[in-house]
Amino acid sequence: MVIKEINTKSILSKSNLPVSDYSVNPYVGCSHACKYCYASFMKRFTNHPEPWGTFVDVKYWDTIKNPKNYAGKELFIGSMTDPYMPIEEEYKRTRSLLEEMQGSGCRISIATKSDLVLRDMDLIESFPDARVSWSINTLDEDFRSEMDHSVSIERKIRAMQQFHEAGIRTTCFISPIFPGITDVESIILRTKDYCNLVWLENLNLRGDYKKVILTYIKEKHPDLYPLYDEIYNNGKKDYWEKLNEEIDGFCAEQSLEYLRNDDSQKRGINDPPIVVNYFYHEEITK
Repeated sequence: MVIKEINTKSILSKSNLPVSDYSVNPYVGCSHACKYCYASFMKRFTNHPEPWGTFVDVKYWDTIKNPKNYAGKELFIGSMTDPYMPIEEEYKRTRSLLEEMQGSGCRISIATKSDLVLRDMDLIESFPDARVSWSINTLDEDFRSEMDHSVSIERKIRAMQQFHEAGIRTTCFISPIFPGITDVESIILRTKDYCNLVWLENLNLRGDYKKVILTYIKEKHPDLYPLYDEIYNNGKKDYWEKLNEEIDGFCAEQSLEYLRNDDSQKRGINDPPIVVNYFYHEEITK
C-alpha cells in the first residue's frame, strides 16, 4: 500500500448527491480495493500510477472557519473513500473532522464498510440526526472476500447493532446488488432489527471495472454470464423491473414500507426500517 500525506485547502465540497449538501472525503483512494468501486475513475484526476486499491493519500486541510455556518446542512462523509479504512486508526483524519465540526449544528451521514467507526460513537452521537450506513451486498463471506478487503459481514452487522442500540440512526446499504448473486430478502431479514433504513442500489458497470466484473462472472459464475451480457452489454432492464416487483411483494409480506428514491420519511428509532429503491437513480435524477 502506497501512503502519502497531502495538503488541501478545504475538506468540504458542495455535493450533487440528493442526500447531502456537502461531500467530505478525508482520504484519496481506498485500501478496501472493491472490484466494483465507482470511485476508481478518480485516478483520471489524481494521476496515481498505482492500481486502484493500492494507494491512499492522507488529507490535511486548513482549519474549517466558522463551523457554525454549516448549521442545518448535511455532510456526507465517505462518498469517494471509506472514512474508516484501517489507516484511519493511525491517522485519525475522520475523527479530526468530527472534532472540528462538533457543536456546529450540522448533520452528518457516514458511509463505511468497517467497524472502526465504533471508536467515534461518542462524537457521532453528539450530532443532530446523525446516521451511519454499512454496505452489505451479500451474506456469503467467500463472495465478500473476493470482492473487497473490508471487514467481515458479521463485524459490520454487529457494529450496526451497537449503533442502533445506542439510539443512532443506521442504514443497511445493499449495494451494489449483483444480479443472481445478491439475496436482497435474506439481507433485509438479517439486518431489519438493527437499521432504520434499507437502501437498494443496482450494480452499475462502467469504466475499467466493467471488464473486471464481467470477466469475474464469466470465470466464477458462467451460468449467470448470459444474464450479465443481457443487462450490461445489451442494456436490458427486465431483471431490475422484476426484482423491483419481487421486493415490493416481499416488503408487503413483512409489513415494511417500500419507496422509490425517497428516504425523507422517518420513524421512531425502534420502528421497522423503510426500504428505499435507488435503482438507476442517476438516470431518474437526470
